[in-house]
Amino acid sequence: MLKTSTFYLQNLHVKSNNILSETELLIRHKSLKMTYKILFLLLLNFVSCKEDPNSSPKIEKNYAKVHEEAKAFCKREKFNEDYYFLIDLSNHSGKNRFFIYDFKTGKISNQNLVTHGSCDVLDDNETKWEKAKFNNANNSHCSAKGKYKIGKRDSSSWGIKVKYWLHGLEKSNANAVQRVVVLHSWDAVSDTEVYPKYSPLSWGCPAVSDDFMRILDAKLQKSDKPVLLWIIE
Repeated sequence: MLKTSTFYLQNLHVKSNNILSETELLIRHKSLKMTYKILFLLLLNFVSCKEDPNSSPKIEKNYAKVHEEAKAFCKREKFNEDYYFLIDLSNHSGKNRFFIYDFKTGKISNQNLVTHGSCDVLDDNETKWEKAKFNNANNSHCSAKGKYKIGKRDSSSWGIKVKYWLHGLEKSNANAVQRVVVLHSWDAVSDTEVYPKYSPLSWGCPAVSDDFMRILDAKLQKSDKPVLLWIIE
């Protein structure tokens, strides 16, 4: 009887040890699995947060007030009330900054690159690539801010051989026709963003890619009213 009890206790001890070993293995397995999961999440977070120095910073500007003023202007002056063109030259020239805004949907329907003037004739302009400079003087090669009426479609020696005359409606751009500041395309302008590189410099004209000009040209030819182009900073 004593031998049987002793054997039973020894056997129970062995089983207990086995159970403990299996439990420890299970705990260790779960712990290791959790460690791998944490390391994976940390790695994923590092990759997603790491910035590409060549990527364009995603900064959404709020143009609500600009669109509102443009809509009121177009209604008052009997311009096209379906859409207008907005150019924001405060943006990097390698980023999209020519916007087609749809008044009906309240959204930007298309966007692309556009040049600004070198503005280096009357004065030195060491930051001509980085920042648009404005002047309305003849032969200044500068961009000019303000609202424009897009006028007559005409032939051009640039791009797709089409240009539109721009009539400056403000003091800041009143010499547009005299300066021959027109909307045209240029095959040197990319059809996609090139940031951190820059778009080429013009002599004051807002020049776009050939493909984007075809889009603009198609819209403008269908319009029976003047279309607003507004250059802001």
